[in-house]
Amino acid sequence: MQKLNIIIVTALLLVGCNNFDDDININPNKPSVASGTQLIANAMLSLSGLSSSPQGEFMSQYLSETQYVNASLYPQSSTSFYGWYQGPLMNLETVLNADDLSGVEGPVANQLAVAKILKSYYMWQLTDRWGDIPYTQALMGADNFTPAYDTQESIYMDIFSVLDEATSQIVSGSITNDIIYNGDMTKWKDFANTLKMLMALRLSEVNPTLGQEKFAAAMQAGVLTSNAGSFIFKHLEDANNQNYWYSQINLSGREWWAISATLMDKMKPVGDPRLMVYANPNRTDGDYTGLVFGETVDIDTEKYALLGDAIHMQAAPIYLVTYAQVLFAQAEAAKLGWIAGGDATAEEKYNLAIEASMDQWGADTSMLEDFMMQPEIAYSADMAMEQIATQRWVHLFMHGYESWAEYRRTGYPNNMVAPGGAEVPNRQIYIETEQFNNTDNYNEAVQRQFGGSESLYGKVWWDVN
Repeated sequence: MQKLNIIIVTALLLVGCNNFDDDININPNKPSVASGTQLIANAMLSLSGLSSSPQGEFMSQYLSETQYVNASLYPQSSTSFYGWYQGPLMNLETVLNADDLSGVEGPVANQLAVAKILKSYYMWQLTDRWGDIPYTQALMGADNFTPAYDTQESIYMDIFSVLDEATSQIVSGSITNDIIYNGDMTKWKDFANTLKMLMALRLSEVNPTLGQEKFAAAMQAGVLTSNAGSFIFKHLEDANNQNYWYSQINLSGREWWAISATLMDKMKPVGDPRLMVYANPNRTDGDYTGLVFGETVDIDTEKYALLGDAIHMQAAPIYLVTYAQVLFAQAEAAKLGWIAGGDATAEEKYNLAIEASMDQWGADTSMLEDFMMQPEIAYSADMAMEQIATQRWVHLFMHGYESWAEYRRTGYPNNMVAPGGAEVPNRQIYIETEQFNNTDNYNEAVQRQFGGSESLYGKVWWDVN
């Protein structure tokens, strides 16, 4: 991928913060240096952060800590969402509110469409982590430092509409500075429809009727059809845009993360070829040994399988929304009766999803047929929902926040542990600053969702199980 020289824009959005820049001559609401596609590209640079987080991997129990174990034990501490608003979302909002976008960088309609799709993706990820969040009144800069929290349900409904609006306005012609799809608007349209499909599946328990309707509409409009169309953030062999795990492990020598026993127990017994990509064998006897999530005593890094070399290469990509996810979603939809075909279609899509996952991860597929025939893997009508959800979880390795959302929705995999009695959280806690600087709106949101007291174990709107 071509390296871009992107003008970094600092835009002011403080949701519930009152630290002001001394220079009152700078308009915080309208950065005037970067062009539309440069702002979009700068927003894209933050995409890797949606995945590259130890906390996300702990939420899905992919990795076990070998150094600071207490950090992984689900402490009742808050997590800030300010950076997402202040950075990528403010850049995108600036594009959406601009009246001087240049057609030289590609059709203005397409620039706006991409900005809407990216904003929708970020907001979807945020609301699934925290629940109700600032949305309608957010991103107003100095005009509103204390935005109200919109309900997650209303955010979902608006994102569905925004995605439809974005895809309908796409015209022929590419845009410049696109570091994801290189200006290919067909891929952007397929990606937007895929987001709609995956969001629809989140409604499987809270509103299955609407979920089925939105799912079918997304499929009809056209979703990802191959790994080549997957939404992937590609790092470079360059210090300015390198993989997070490379900087931690290769440069800083932090061997702080082993493959969890939770994941190992789903992969090793069936000889999953992806295991050799996900993990390195331990340095004691060359075996693939998982570390129990939350273990605080026996944490010798020599004894456990650490993160695989391919995962922490300098240019290792981040798989954000993938073709295999589409196929797993279609398999589940067929089993639910949302799309035609019943178990026959569910089995077909399930098998194709595993094959696409193997291909994406570069696994050795020479024994794939034998792998697929094992009782634990071969599609079973009676076990289909568990199999689909578990294999989706295996596929989503290192995209912890996304697989955590799917775990909360489905309850699979079924072998998550509760270290020290702490179950897997249901959400993240709002940053404490909101209690003091956005008090009324914070209190209203907490009262509405959790009866006045928030914790890691309050449930987001769609999590009704």
